[in-house]
Amino acid sequence: MKITALIVAGGKGARFGGTVPKQFRNLRERPLLSWTIHKFERAPSITEIVLVVPEEYLLFANENVVNRYPFKKVSKVVVGGASREESVRKGLASLSFATDFVAIHDGARPLVNVADIENVVAVAQKERAAILARPVSDTVKRVEGDFILSTLDRAKLFLAETPQVFQYDLIMSAHKMAPPKRDATDDAYLVELLGFKVKTVVPTGLNLKITTEDDLAIAGHLLQKSNEAGF
Repeated sequence: MKITALIVAGGKGARFGGTVPKQFRNLRERPLLSWTIHKFERAPSITEIVLVVPEEYLLFANENVVNRYPFKKVSKVVVGGASREESVRKGLASLSFATDFVAIHDGARPLVNVADIENVVAVAQKERAAILARPVSDTVKRVEGDFILSTLDRAKLFLAETPQVFQYDLIMSAHKMAPPKRDATDDAYLVELLGFKVKTVVPTGLNLKITTEDDLAIAGHLLQKSNEAGF
């Protein structure tokens, strides 16, 4: 069975700041993106890895991420689009029709647990669609104009994470039928619009998404604490 990890690193990192997108910033002396790739290299279920990056960083990604480290599963680097949804769509379009499942993952989540990758892939193979999603632990308020409108039932609220794993033809259909002028922040939403139920899998490990300098520092500390020497 062919299961491709589509690692989306096409963003410009506007919220992060700086001149270099966060996915190419150094994390323990290696580009952050290389740590993310490393996790999928170690996942037995993943047979291929495809990267999506900004056009202006295509050469950088090849020379400083893909070719610098002993990755064996990376088959290609694809130029992304103006939005996340467009970047994913371009990545999906580059895949072979022989692809059975696609694990779509944010390039800025370098701490994803390999066991969690394997778990969500296994569930997707049974259900056709599954994502990592973490139960909300804090009380959630619905706010408008700085005033609370209501308190939501947190027992029914989950935070969507990645990877999100889908049967290839299902996620292709979801993107082809996506509403125009609406940039989906995750791919499960597009599958939901088809009326398809997506299974959730609670992650066992921390799956921090790097959005700030503090996140980068925390990720570095956690990698050092885990004694993960690198690759």
